[in-house]
Parts: sequence; C-alpha cells; structure tokens
Amino acid sequence: MSSVNGMMKLWQGVRAFVFYVGLVVLVLLMLLALCLVGFLPFRYRQLCVTSGNRVLMLWLRLICGVKIHVRGLDNIPANACVVLSNHQSTWETFYLQYLFIPASVILKRELLWIPFFGWGLYFMRAIAIKRSNPGGAIRQVLKQGKQRLTQGINVIIFPEGTRVRTPELGNFMTSGAALAKAAGVQLLPVRHDAGHCWPADSWLKTPGTINLVIGPPMDTSEGNPRELTEQARQWIDSAL
Repeated sequence: MSSVNGMMKLWQGVRAFVFYVGLVVLVLLMLLALCLVGFLPFRYRQLCVTSGNRVLMLWLRLICGVKIHVRGLDNIPANACVVLSNHQSTWETFYLQYLFIPASVILKRELLWIPFFGWGLYFMRAIAIKRSNPGGAIRQVLKQGKQRLTQGINVIIFPEGTRVRTPELGNFMTSGAALAKAAGVQLLPVRHDAGHCWPADSWLKTPGTINLVIGPPMDTSEGNPRELTEQARQWIDSAL
C-alpha cells in the first residue's frame, strides 16, 4: 500500500511540476501581451490578460484534473460592487479576477515584489496595502476602492486577510463592507472550496472539483460595516 501511495504522490508531483512550468510560461506571455496593449484603456488590458487566466484554468484541468463548478452567476449585479470571498489558496486570485472582470483585487503589497507575477498585478491596478499599517491600509482601500467603483470596476476583497486552511473561516475584517457602504454599492458574498485541490501549504494539486457559490447581493444602505460584515460571513459560512 505504501508503494502505491508513493507512486501516486510521485505522479502528482510530476503533474504539478508540468502545471507550474505552464504557469510560468503563461505569466510571461501575459506580461508580453501587457507590453503590446499597454496603451489601451484598462478594461481592454484586463480583458486581454485575464484571457490568460481562463487558459490557466483549462491547463489546470488538463494537467492536474481539477474541474470548476460555479453556481449563482445570475446574482452578479449589473453595476460595480464589492466582492467578499473566503481565501484558501492562490487559485481565487486568478479565477475571481477573470470571473468578475473588470476587477481590482486588494492584496498585500509584498506580492508586487514577486518578479513578473507582481508586475502583472501592478498593471492590473491591484490595490496593494501595507498590512503592518492597518489604519493607512483602510484609508487606502477606501480612497482607491471608491475610485475603482466609480469607474465601474469591481473590487475584490479577501476579508480574512490571509489564506485559511479549508474548511474553517478566519476572522473577517470590516474594510470591504466599509468601502461598499461609503461608495453606495452592493456587497457580494462568495464562497469556494479551492483549498482541497490547490492547498495553500503545498505545491501539489489534487484532482477533483472546485465548487464556487455566488450569493445574493447585499444592500449596504442599512447597517454599519461590522453588521454587514457579519451578515456576509454568516452567508459564506453556510454556503457549500
């Protein structure tokens, strides 16, 4: 039995290695595409680059056997909104930006320092915050987030602040709800279980299906940010 498990792990490792080779190539191609279309408006730049995200999901399915099932697409508002999603892996960083295009992701500033990958995030107008300065981070989220929403760009926030192992939820920060309320837009809760296929603490990929559920948009005209955040967390916790 141990030899069988060893062979399965080896095969899983080979598949993951091939996947990451393709990921690196794809990121480089997306950066090249950015150089070629950099003069275009943001929406067109993001459409071009996130096409690479879609190819990446197809590559993930082909090489690692990971499928994606999405429910609740009809819940996506016609106007820009703030998306609140649980955070389990790197998968959602790629997929949600493609799913909610045009979108700007709030992330930690250190990610911009990653060669190639971070450069792409910068050109995709990510809102990079300094987590060691919570007060400054909230002000930055409110200022830049309102600018993005006014321009019709969705803002994606992972309120847990860091990746949390499946299936638990971490504590939710209120910045996403505060932004939605300040900008007068809806709050859209999202739940997924990507961690069992693309875990945060391993480079291996496990074959299976990632389920993602988009909840009903929340009106932010009533309730304070803490109450709205708790409502969103309760829905996310009960989803799936």
